[in-house]
Amino acid sequence: MDKIIYVDNAATTAVSDKVLEAMIPYYKEKYGNPSSIYSLGRGAKKAIEQARETVAKCINANPNEIFFTSGGSEADNWAIKSIAFEQAKKGKKHIITSSIEHHAVLHCVESLEKQGFKVTCIKVNEKGMVNPKDIEEAINENTALVSIMYANNEIGTIQPIKEIGEICRKRGVPFHTDAVQAIGNLHVDVVNQNIDMMSISAHKFHGPKGVGALYVKKGMRIKNFIDGGAQERGLRAGTENVAGIVGLSVAMKEACDNIDKKSAKLKKMRDRLIESITKIKRTRINGDLENRLPGNVNISFEGIEGEGLLLLLDMKGICASSGSACTSGSLDPSHVLLAIGLPHEIAHGSLRISLGENNTDEEIDYIIECIPPIIERLRSMSPLWEKIVEKEKEERK
Repeated sequence: MDKIIYVDNAATTAVSDKVLEAMIPYYKEKYGNPSSIYSLGRGAKKAIEQARETVAKCINANPNEIFFTSGGSEADNWAIKSIAFEQAKKGKKHIITSSIEHHAVLHCVESLEKQGFKVTCIKVNEKGMVNPKDIEEAINENTALVSIMYANNEIGTIQPIKEIGEICRKRGVPFHTDAVQAIGNLHVDVVNQNIDMMSISAHKFHGPKGVGALYVKKGMRIKNFIDGGAQERGLRAGTENVAGIVGLSVAMKEACDNIDKKSAKLKKMRDRLIESITKIKRTRINGDLENRLPGNVNISFEGIEGEGLLLLLDMKGICASSGSACTSGSLDPSHVLLAIGLPHEIAHGSLRISLGENNTDEEIDYIIECIPPIIERLRSMSPLWEKIVEKEKEERK
C-alpha cells in the first residue's frame, strides 16, 4: 500500500474540510481584534460567543460556563491549580487523582505537592479502572479537589465518571475530569454526570491544534490564570484565537452529531484488529474490553521493543504509537502500563493503535497483514524472546 495509513488519532487528528473552511475567513476578511469596538472587531467577538454557545450545547452546559484555552494541558492546569489555591484559603490542601492520568495532570499535582499540598494517587485495577469506593474512602475534611480522567489516552479505559461525580457532590468536593479523549467519542453530559470542571482539546476531534476549552460549573470560584487584559471575563488575558475557537466549535458540533455512527464503525474495526492481532503468541490486550474508547487498541507483545515495532510499521506506511504522544520521546515504559501491573519488559513492547472515522476496512486488512511478520522478525533478533522460548522448553520437560 503506497499511501500513509494514519492510526494515531489519540495523538492528533487531521482538521476536517468543514472546520478549515469555517476558520479561513477569520484569518483573511474577518481578522478584527474581538476587543475592538468597530464592526470588524464586533464581528470577531460575535463569532467567539456563537462558538461558546455551540460548545456549551454539545455538553449540556451554559455558555457562561465555557472558557477558551490553548488546549487540554492549559485547561487541566487552570482547573486544578485554580481550585487548589482557592480551597487552600479554607485550609483544604488535599488533592485526589489517579495513577494513570495524563502528565498534564500528574505533573500539575506534583508541582502543587512541592508547595505543601498532599496528593493521594488512587491505584487502578488490571484493566485500568478506578474504583469509586477508593475515592470515597480517600476523601477527608481537607480534600480540595478530585481530578479523574474521563477516558485514558493510552489504554482507552472509560472511568465511571457519573458515580465518581456523585460521590464528590455528596461530599462537597469539586470534581474535575480531563475529557480530552472523550469528546467526540462518547456522549458527555456535565449535568447528568455531576462534573464541576472539564478539559477539552480541539485537535483530538478534527479541530485545530493550540485551542481548547475549560468547562466550569456556575458557582465554582476560579482564579484568573493569565494576567493582562479583560478577555474571557477577565480570567484569561490575551487576544483570543478567533479562528481556532471557531474551528473548535465547528469540529465539536460535527463530532458530537456523529458520535453513534462513528462509534459503531470504529468498534467494528477495533474488535477485528484485537481478534486478529491477539492470535499472535504471547500477546495481551491492555485496558477494559467493555468500557473502552471505540477506536482504541493497545496490545503488548512479549520479547520485543516497542520502538523497533513502530519503526518497522513506519517503513510499511503505518503511523501508530507506543503510548502517549506527549512522552513518545521517552525511553521509559508507559506509566499507565506499569500502573495496571505490567512488568517493565512487557510494557516496553506495547503498541497503541487509535482509529478514526477516516480509516477503512482495507487499511485494517493491511495492518493485520503487516504486524505478524514484523513481530516475528523482531523476536528473531531479541535475546529476551530467546530466554522466553528457553523457559517454555524447560517448563514442557
